[in-house]
Amino acid sequence: MDIKAIKDLADPLILSHRIQSSVDSIAGQHVNMTSIDILLQTIHDLNPIPTLINLIIILIIALLTYFAAKFADRMLENYIPKVVGKVEMELDETAGVMIRRVVSASIYILGLTLIIFQIPQLHSLATVMLASAGLAGLAIGYAAKDSLANFTSGVFIAIFRPFRVGDWVDFRNDYGVIEDLTLRHTVILTKDYRRIIVPNNIMSNEPIINWTIKEPVITWYVDFDLSRASDIDKAREIILQEARKHPLVLKDRVIKVLVNDSKYSELNLRLYMDIPGREMASDIASDVREAVKKRFEADDIKPAVK
Repeated sequence: MDIKAIKDLADPLILSHRIQSSVDSIAGQHVNMTSIDILLQTIHDLNPIPTLINLIIILIIALLTYFAAKFADRMLENYIPKVVGKVEMELDETAGVMIRRVVSASIYILGLTLIIFQIPQLHSLATVMLASAGLAGLAIGYAAKDSLANFTSGVFIAIFRPFRVGDWVDFRNDYGVIEDLTLRHTVILTKDYRRIIVPNNIMSNEPIINWTIKEPVITWYVDFDLSRASDIDKAREIILQEARKHPLVLKDRVIKVLVNDSKYSELNLRLYMDIPGREMASDIASDVREAVKKRFEADDIKPAVK
């Protein structure tokens, strides 16, 4: 291959014509390769010095966007509580987090827009690629629809507050605290330190038990399965005594034991007690159940035979 041939291959326009001729020859007919033509035309039109300057400007815009978003987020985190306190406005942590997320996202979108404006040579290529990418465009459209739904749901959650950051909730048989709320998803931290990442759209459309949306105090119950021949009154008195002994059971509220079920050789007594919060329910129930079991064994109250 001589020097002229090598030089011709380095010219994007000549390379484009040769590719088109080769493809047409193999296919036996003319094949539309507009996208490749535009790409090679763009490369041919690129001027190294302005391109280098554009790349530097793009890098500066990207860095400024990143630091501006971080600075705005930190400023809002520090000053939103102060402003709210001065104007006596009701704004909880969830709304504050959402405001910070929206502001950060807006800054990143603005930075991305400025970067796109710095690449005018790619405008025509982007237009052709988007117009010709039918299936990809359809997939992107569906993805954008879900993202928009999650974003909208996140905003509605921040406004109407069915749950807030710090609330204890039951979601799909998992119990945990709302740890974070982003523009896309909600993070639930369970008691065994698992983090459940749930899209906001799902959080908005599924039933959720919020144990702390009003007051944290809840009524909790504990079941005791006994032999049908057991002394109900004696068993009830033991359960009530042990429940009242527990330091976290609220004594100023009603504590009661009811017969929940009675069939064949089994008898079920259910203790209802009020406790300070859902997060401690399992521990309190375990303590009361253990204390009652020891009393039952001492007083010869037989458990149900399974």
